Amino acid sequence: MAKYLISFPSRAMVIPDGEFQAVADAAHAVIQQAKEAGVYVFGGGIDEDVAPVVVEGDGTVVAGGHPLRLMLDGGFTVLELPTREAAVEWARRIAVACRCAQELRQFQYDPQS
Repeated sequence: MAKYLISFPSRAMVIPDGEFQAVADAAHAVIQQAKEAGVYVFGGGIDEDVAPVVVEGDGTVVAGGHPLRLMLDGGFTVLELPTREAAVEWARRIAVACRCAQELRQFQYDPQS
């Protein structure tokens, strides 16, 4: 089985006033379904109040994100699934619950993970 990253940037999630709790409840319900199905690996949101650092190849720590990467924010879920079609279906469920588009990516196979 492959692992899939389902994610969205913060700016993609625009929730009308008064609907945040409904969106949160719907998202938590989908994640609970993934856990019950045994496909959930890990998920969460990037804490945008904590500044990133880069740890260089020589161990030096530098404030800020990686210079070659666009800003990383928003939320993500990692699921382990038997097919890409199953991953698309879970991404669909999350998109509907969160009311915003989700990006789906597959991790490269690594026999050590």
